[in-house]
Amino acid sequence: MAIKAAFFDIDGTLVSFQTHKIPASTIKTIEQIKERGVKIFISTGRPVAIINNIDAIRHLIDGYITFNGARTFINDEDITLMPIPENEVQAMIEDASRRDYAVLVCGKDDVALHNHKPIFDEIFVHDLGVNNIDINKLVEPLLSQPVLQLTPFFSVAAEEEICPSMPHCISARWHPSFTDITVQGADKGTALRQLAKHLGIGLDECIAFGDGGNDISILQTAGIGVAMGNAFEGVKTVADYVTTSVDDDGIRNAFIHFGVIKNA
Repeated sequence: MAIKAAFFDIDGTLVSFQTHKIPASTIKTIEQIKERGVKIFISTGRPVAIINNIDAIRHLIDGYITFNGARTFINDEDITLMPIPENEVQAMIEDASRRDYAVLVCGKDDVALHNHKPIFDEIFVHDLGVNNIDINKLVEPLLSQPVLQLTPFFSVAAEEEICPSMPHCISARWHPSFTDITVQGADKGTALRQLAKHLGIGLDECIAFGDGGNDISILQTAGIGVAMGNAFEGVKTVADYVTTSVDDDGIRNAFIHFGVIKNA
């Protein structure tokens, strides 16, 4: 079965953690498969407001899975939009104030940071290159729009303590220092199913790439799930194929392996 759609995680998959850029081999590969009629989709935990590192291929993208699947869209059309219940958003904000941790509150159109801590700068600004968040922006005005994701900077043990107060939510942790919380049913795999149905293509005609725990569902759902060489071991275990790392032409090597493009 020919591949008709390709889904790419951003951080650690499309974009190098070392350079904060998309490798030249990846850009070339995406241009080539686009020319062959493959539709290109982003599949990220990032809110739309902080997708700031894919300009080199943005003109090639056909649609987006964002907020770990809580919002999926093509052009200006939302395919899925799954907000967190307001009372559970409030429960996390109050818990963050009480136990003194930072939480990034992610609305459909904007984000705001509650209770700023240095760990946010260390990970998001330095490690991930997210440099467009105003840490002085107030959270309260943002609560008038759908809140699709909460990103608290806390441990697994602290996460387990807040879970009973957020019974309609799930956690997708892809970093030891923080996790992404969305409403139940919002994950990348479910989003892929909905997008494939919308496009009228089979799951077996989809290929997905990822490196973190939040990519497991989409790698399991796609006809071909590819783990990057730099992926967590648990991600590699569920993948159909493990390619080389993002910094070692991983995406290009995978498409060569599956015969979509030729090695030149």
